[in-house]
Amino acid sequence: MKLVCSQAELNASLQLVSRAVAGRPTHPVLANVLLTADAGTGRLSLTGFDLSLGIQTSLSAAVHSSGAITLPARLFGEIVARMPSDSPISLSCDDGSEQVELTSASGSYQMRGMPAEDFPELPLAQAGTPIRLDPEVLIKGLRATLFASSGDEAKQLLTGVHLGLDEQGLECAATDGHRLAVLQLQNSADGESQLDVTVPARSLRELERLLSSRGGSDPVSLFCDRGQVVFQWADQVLTSRSLDGTYPNYRQLIPESFARSLKLDRRGLLGALERVAVLADQHNNVVKLSSDPAAGQLAISADAQDVGSGSEAIAAEVEGDPIQIAFNVRYVLEGLKAMAAERVELQCNAPTTPVVLTPLDDSAFTYLVMPVQIRQ
Repeated sequence: MKLVCSQAELNASLQLVSRAVAGRPTHPVLANVLLTADAGTGRLSLTGFDLSLGIQTSLSAAVHSSGAITLPARLFGEIVARMPSDSPISLSCDDGSEQVELTSASGSYQMRGMPAEDFPELPLAQAGTPIRLDPEVLIKGLRATLFASSGDEAKQLLTGVHLGLDEQGLECAATDGHRLAVLQLQNSADGESQLDVTVPARSLRELERLLSSRGGSDPVSLFCDRGQVVFQWADQVLTSRSLDGTYPNYRQLIPESFARSLKLDRRGLLGALERVAVLADQHNNVVKLSSDPAAGQLAISADAQDVGSGSEAIAAEVEGDPIQIAFNVRYVLEGLKAMAAERVELQCNAPTTPVVLTPLDDSAFTYLVMPVQIRQ
C-alpha cells in the first residue's frame, strides 16, 4: 500500500472514526482503525468499529498501490494531529508487512499495525430499498429527544431513541421512565416507507454530531435488517445494532385532557428554575410549583434542609384551580432547553399525575414529566 493525502483531511477523518474505537477492547485489533486504499477510486477509507457502533468515512488520496492495514487509533491519531497541516502525508506499507511508514515535511515515523483480515467486518445491511430521511429533520428529531433517554443499562430498551416512520412523517421518542420527549416531523425525503426501530442513544448522538458538522442536504439512506441499522450519506457510513424488544406504548401515557393550564414565558421560567435549582441541588433536586389563578402567577420554590430556602414568582396565564406540584428540577430544565419557543404551556390534572409541557407555537413537540410526591 502506498499513498499521499492531505494532513488536514486525514486528521479530520481519524477524529471522526476514532469515536467508534473501543475504549476497553475485548480484542487488540478493536483498538485499531482500518485503512483501505483503493487505486481505482483514488480514495482512502477509514473505519472504526467496537462491535456495537461502526463509523466509516473516506477521503481523496493519490493512491500508488492499493492495500489495507489496521493501525492503533490513538497513537496514529496523535502523530497525524501533530504533523504540519501545510505538508501532505505519505503512507507506505510493503505487501505482507505490518510495518507502516508515515512521512511528512517534519520527518518520518514507523508504526506497527495488525493485518486487515483480523479486523471484524462492518455489518453493512444494505439490502432492499433504503428509507430516505431528510438530514435536517433527523437532526431536529434527535436533538429534541436524545436527552430524555435512560443512562441505566438495566433499562436496555430505554437507553435508545425510538424512530417511527409512516405516511404522517417521522416520529422520534425517548423516555427514561420519569419523563418522555416526543417530536413529530414532516419527512420530505420519503413519504412511502414504514419504520419502527429503537437505536442506542450513543449511536444516535454520534449520528447527530456527524450530520450537524457536515451540513448539506443529501438525504440519509437508512437500511434496517436483522438487528442492525445502517445510516449512509455522502461518503460516510454509521452502523449500529438496534435494541431488541417492543418499545413501550408511550402515547397512552399522555393524558387526553387537562383540568389545569399555565401559559408562561419560556425564558422567564427557565431563569427562575435555574436560580432556584442552586438550592434544590443542595438537597434532593426537588422544586415546588404553586399556581395562583387570582394573582396570575406561578411561584417556584426549593427548601434545602439545614442549608436554606428560596422562592421566585413569575407571571402566568392560569386556567383551572390552584395547584401545588413538585418535580425533579433537572427534568424540567432539560425539557425547556430542548424547546425554542417564546412561550410554553404547562398542563396538568393533579399533583400526582403526569404534567405535559409544550411550546405554544409548535404542537409537534410533547414533553411529559412525572411529578414527585410531596410529603406534607
